[in-house]
Amino acid sequence: MVSHHDNIGHPATAPAENEIGTAVLDRVVIRFAGDSGDGMQLTGDRFTHEAAAFGNDLATQPNFPAEIRAPQGTLPGVSSFQIQIADHDILTAGDQPDVLVAMNPAALKANLGELPRGGTVIVNTDEFTKRNLTKVGYAADPLTDDSLGEFVVHQVPMTSLTLAATESTGVGKKDGQRAKNMFALGLLSWMYGRPIGGTERFLREKFAAKPDIAEANVLAFRAGWNYGETTEAFATTYSVAPAVLPAGTYRQITGNTALAYGLITAGSLAGLPVFLGTYPITPASDILHELSKHKNFGVTTFQAEDEIAGIGAALGASLGGALGVTSTSGPGLALKSETIGLAVMTELPLVIIDVQRGGPSTGLPTKTEQADLLQALYGRNGESPVAVLAPRSPADCFATAVEAARIALTYRTPVLLLSDGSIANGSEPWAIPSVAELEPIDPGFETEAEGEFLPYARDRETLARPLAVPGTAGRAHRIGGLEKADGSGDISYDPANHDLMVRLRQAKIDGITVPAAEVDDPDGGAEILLVGWGSSYGPIGEACRRVRRRGTGVAQLHLRHLNPLPPDLGEVLRRYPTVVAPEMNGGQLAMLLRAKYLVDVQPWTKVAGTAFSAQELVGVIDAALDGTLAELEHDKARAARARATYRTNGGAS
Repeated sequence: MVSHHDNIGHPATAPAENEIGTAVLDRVVIRFAGDSGDGMQLTGDRFTHEAAAFGNDLATQPNFPAEIRAPQGTLPGVSSFQIQIADHDILTAGDQPDVLVAMNPAALKANLGELPRGGTVIVNTDEFTKRNLTKVGYAADPLTDDSLGEFVVHQVPMTSLTLAATESTGVGKKDGQRAKNMFALGLLSWMYGRPIGGTERFLREKFAAKPDIAEANVLAFRAGWNYGETTEAFATTYSVAPAVLPAGTYRQITGNTALAYGLITAGSLAGLPVFLGTYPITPASDILHELSKHKNFGVTTFQAEDEIAGIGAALGASLGGALGVTSTSGPGLALKSETIGLAVMTELPLVIIDVQRGGPSTGLPTKTEQADLLQALYGRNGESPVAVLAPRSPADCFATAVEAARIALTYRTPVLLLSDGSIANGSEPWAIPSVAELEPIDPGFETEAEGEFLPYARDRETLARPLAVPGTAGRAHRIGGLEKADGSGDISYDPANHDLMVRLRQAKIDGITVPAAEVDDPDGGAEILLVGWGSSYGPIGEACRRVRRRGTGVAQLHLRHLNPLPPDLGEVLRRYPTVVAPEMNGGQLAMLLRAKYLVDVQPWTKVAGTAFSAQELVGVIDAALDGTLAELEHDKARAARARATYRTNGGAS
């Protein structure tokens, strides 16, 4: 099951009051926001776990501050976690929060602009001091100057109530204050009828080595629950029923965790140990963290001194008969390019995971982007073709990782897997598959044999060369980055041979078996097709749902295989009068599709470090149908130039 969204800022149906004061909702979007030290990610994660256990469909999107140690209480230090829970299939974590929990003035100011009129704000009043208000530019206290008049505001002294609740444990004031996020979690758990036993068990296990801290957090959590139960400020609780999901066993999973599980599974399917050679980099580091926990499944993790050493070790592991993997983000992919070229020349299987973030250079380490597509396809010297895949959601990362390993081992090629920050850190329910039902992967290594060995001979169907683990009797051969002679693998400078080998390597990639394009066009005959890849899947899908509900036909096509592309893609694109490609980059996929298929694919681009909202893409569909989309896209460039000119002229228009 892939978890998905249907939020337009308010519940889809009017709350139905029953006799015990519970409003029944079909979905709700909640955002926890506070200082980077306030534990918002932990709070959101725990609420997510309980929603998953309850049976809701859900989608989450954490938002991390870009500064490692931003000053406390400032706008750059705000951290948030958004979750949508629903009683039906949803596609995103929501366009806007229905409920904002703001732990300080900075959190309120940074997030209030996204809260729709009538939305609920729950604030920690203890942090609304004159000093904290001044830090973020509030001239007056927004809790007293009527500036929040269009919202439902609940003022709760969370810090002082938490300190009172934890006093009996004997923990210091600082440790007591740190538990205020659990107070907030308890209050929201009460409001939305979440079970409390799982969180209490989690806290006692997490802080098992510090029983007093564990007790303080449990007491703070209970205090938040009891505050909601006893105060008259919250007259209504809310109920979001479990979603009706296909039969199976589910768990909540993030994209990075799903990638790790997919790699472990691929190793098991191929009967090979998994070797990860990597260097920590945001937002890919959690793949290393997760894989390092699973040595019992034949996984070896190597934290190298740099990106180059990481991929070099991974390629060496592939040569030695393991499933070699390396993980990184955009800047690290650039450093790995020479070794990827070596993998192309030696025709060794290698899985390279790029969890994309905003660029160029260091760019926006904690923000998302889809701007590494051209780098993945062409960012090496010479003709260096590789397979390229992209998962569409956190849960889809599992199957995409298995597919990447299958292609790498079957075709003896590096495979680039393009995830991104939204997918890596987001989470959703995942239906746990049975490994027994997954197709085995045959690595097809050469065994000891007599007779001549031609390391660059070709399989008739795949064009893959044979692989022999070093030390296999009778299978000694030359390896390295210099051009290989066809068949023998000897070093060759012959022009005709080089031309042949370049074309063979390209033909091998072009011949990878890729499924036909799957178009979502329920009624058929739509006038417009939206083409996407990666994490744009959820917003595009939800935008299509909204447009269809009002009676407008629109089709959606999402690409997992980006090189090679589906064999019938050109035919599909030509069926639709209008084709639009929304991307979080400058229009890379649109450019490629226009060049390859000579179809007028219109780009819609975004490079803000944030994902598309569904409502934003509804506007894109409307503009495309009206014939004004190209003008709107050009307006972005004109606006950027105008802004630059304004600043160059010292602010004079």
